[in-house]
Amino acid sequence: MTRIKRGYIARKRRTKIRLFTSSFRGAHSRLTRTMIQQKIKALVSAHRDRDRKKRDFRALWISRINAVIGANQKKIYSSYHRLIYNLYKRQLLLNRKIVAQIAILKGDCLFMIANEII
Repeated sequence: MTRIKRGYIARKRRTKIRLFTSSFRGAHSRLTRTMIQQKIKALVSAHRDRDRKKRDFRALWISRINAVIGANQKKIYSSYHRLIYNLYKRQLLLNRKIVAQIAILKGDCLFMIANEII
């Protein structure tokens, strides 16, 4: 029996994968089997890290707020936890992203908000 190389459809499929993996290094962009494996791995990582990014940004905002509160000489709030708790108790709709931006750009404004809460 003679060997069949397959037709243009298989070539089209491999070309599509090759375009996706063209920026990968070494055999990961040249050999078909490893290209397919690396494409799957890249897509899995992208899906996982979309959720991870949300967590990382939330942690960044919290650490920024905490740093500004900790650097305060007046010690209006000793901890991040108390500030957030009082924001929710007073029903101020400021999320951590906005509070972090206020803390970095206008630290005095954050302390004015904190004084109003107290």
